[in-house]
Amino acid sequence: MNKKELIDHVTECVDIQKNQVRDVIENAIDIIMNKLAKGEKVNLVGFGLFEPRKKPAREGRDPITHNVIAIPASVHIGFKMGHQLKQRIRK
Repeated sequence: MNKKELIDHVTECVDIQKNQVRDVIENAIDIIMNKLAKGEKVNLVGFGLFEPRKKPAREGRDPITHNVIAIPASVHIGFKMGHQLKQRIRK
């Protein structure tokens, strides 16, 4: 499912115009991205927890030349499923 399909599904479920649903979804996504960019966790109860996770700098190897290369520190977004989502997926 992409964002357009999500907007279409939500529009079918509620009595709101499509452009209003689009604005709400886009603003919600923007708020979540801003919080994660600030290093904050976002917990959507029942769905899951998004959190920034720092990976330290490390050494790696070039798979072709086998030379040692420096891999810089980075931040990734981790996701931990909520209880309700786990239950639905397991069914």
